Amino acid sequence: MQAAKVIGRVMASRKVESLEGARLLILQPMTWRREPDGEAIVAVDTVGSGAGEFVFWVAAREAAVAMGGKSLSDTPPVDAAVLGIVDGVNLQDWTAALRPKVSG
Repeated sequence: MQAAKVIGRVMASRKVESLEGARLLILQPMTWRREPDGEAIVAVDTVGSGAGEFVFWVAAREAAVAMGGKSLSDTPPVDAAVLGIVDGVNLQDWTAALRPKVSG
């Protein structure tokens, strides 16, 4: 899973049938510290996220599976899908607990 910020929406008058009714969002990939990380992408929204929200998304086959296809013929052709809206992130330096304590 990757983090992103919703920065826009794509309007499409014609889509593949399996994407009818699906919202297409423009995401700015971000680090979990909310810093931009790469080029903007288009993703299908599965959770009702909106402009400016911090979300998590998946790519490739996981994105297609998130759209609910049961077989190859009814799985939508998507490369990215938003799976959740992030309410908060708690980052800690987990490596500090692994470092040996130096006495002296």
